[in-house]
Amino acid sequence: MGQRRTAIIINGKVTTSELTLYTRNGKTIVRKSHSTQPRRNSRSQFVARQRMRHTTALWQMLKDCKPMFTGEKSTYAQFASLANSLPAVFFPRRGMDGASLLIPGIPISDGSLPKVLQHLGEVDGVPALISNLPVNDLQRGEVLRLYTLRQCIERRTPRVRITMETLSMASIEVVDGCVALVDEQFSDDMSGWALVRVDGDRCSPQEVITRSTYYEAFATEEALLSAAETYGGLTQ
Repeated sequence: MGQRRTAIIINGKVTTSELTLYTRNGKTIVRKSHSTQPRRNSRSQFVARQRMRHTTALWQMLKDCKPMFTGEKSTYAQFASLANSLPAVFFPRRGMDGASLLIPGIPISDGSLPKVLQHLGEVDGVPALISNLPVNDLQRGEVLRLYTLRQCIERRTPRVRITMETLSMASIEVVDGCVALVDEQFSDDMSGWALVRVDGDRCSPQEVITRSTYYEAFATEEALLSAAETYGGLTQ
């Protein structure tokens, strides 16, 4: 008797631990399942990966607070595009899962209403968030949302916790004809805020203002090189 042979018909792709087999134009192609080449980790690639890691962590904190980013892109894609202009911050490979940092300029919303300029100051000696929004410009049905970001340290891992509240007119003060919020909380140098104007499905483009400098220690050259070493170092 002749040697018995077994035929394998491939209608898609078959992967083993070492080989991948698939058909293309009636021919069977065999290639290695895993590249033996080490993963490149150039400086620019490492910075881009770390930037995306931090953007994703920030979004996880913001997404449940009704963020509004209007336009053709998805809400997350628009947020990520704007967050790309933030300073890059660097974390080691392990021990910092979900780490996030309070950075001035974190995007909170993007829309077609005029931007509300705002700064931290004092009103009659009390800390305040002061805007350039004339109180008489608020339209019927329009609301103001206050986003508060707090830099927390949880089990040695920095995380930004975000809350949102819709303001009542009773909580608003008028300074030189413009909207202001006056409260001791606005002296906290580990917190940040964004006052967003909302009218139906329209909103103002706003970023976080904060006095916090805690993030700066994670944005240095030393932080970059130290974090890169935990990924095997940088490549040329």
